[in-house]
Amino acid sequence: MGNTIRALVAFIPADRCQNYVVRDLHEMPPDKMVDLSGSQLRRFPLHVCSFRELVKLYLSDNHLNSLPPELGQLQNLQILALDFNNFKALPQVVCTLKQLCILYLGNNKLCDLPSELSLLQNLRTLWIEANCLTQLPEVVCELSLLKTLHAGSNALRLLPGQLRRLQELRTIWLSSNRLTDFPAVLLHMPFLEVIDVDQNSIRYFPSLAHLSSLKLVIYDHNPCRNAPKVAKGVRRVGRWAEETPEPDPRKARRYALVREESQELQAPVPPPPLPPTNS
Repeated sequence: MGNTIRALVAFIPADRCQNYVVRDLHEMPPDKMVDLSGSQLRRFPLHVCSFRELVKLYLSDNHLNSLPPELGQLQNLQILALDFNNFKALPQVVCTLKQLCILYLGNNKLCDLPSELSLLQNLRTLWIEANCLTQLPEVVCELSLLKTLHAGSNALRLLPGQLRRLQELRTIWLSSNRLTDFPAVLLHMPFLEVIDVDQNSIRYFPSLAHLSSLKLVIYDHNPCRNAPKVAKGVRRVGRWAEETPEPDPRKARRYALVREESQELQAPVPPPPLPPTNS
């Protein structure tokens, strides 16, 4: 929807707004996309389900708390945006859309996710930020092709060990949760490229230098006593990010002694003196 339409919508009573917004949707859009974001919808317009070839459906920023079973007719749907609504539970029909690659569920009132979510085996990106999650639903660990997980602004205190199964996962966003320790499972996921644990309560960071694929770690706004050690070339965002920690003096001294011994062993042996010559 264009900005002009959205501006007009703001002046229409909510009970009449829905008919106004969707009245022109009589046939499949040429780009196979329907965007009803910010349309003050309280119920899903059923005739959209007749667009069987629809690929993208945006329902963000409405007042939806349920979806009709007819939505399951959209079996070609790859992107579904349900963020900024009033969902307290994920409608089961969403789990029947097996071609979904990107699912936006952020800024709702979700406390859990159904086990049927595991049917979405093509899912690459999942947004569940700003909900009411106190733990990461274990069903997320069954989404084998997941590459990006946005789970910030919840109330997570730890992550399940099964998360390491997600060997395609490259980016995990966990800012503004209630983590008091760096999630141990992430230390066993060397394929991760981006880790964001900004705005938590982590006091100590273990070394991340062994995470060979890591490119960026965000750890700012934690009451930490140290910065996480990372491999060369990895960008850190947080306190002491640009500082190189001073080595332990004892280790530094031991290293210097070993280096001197090594240099002495590698030094060339001077040739024997020449015998004196009789003049």
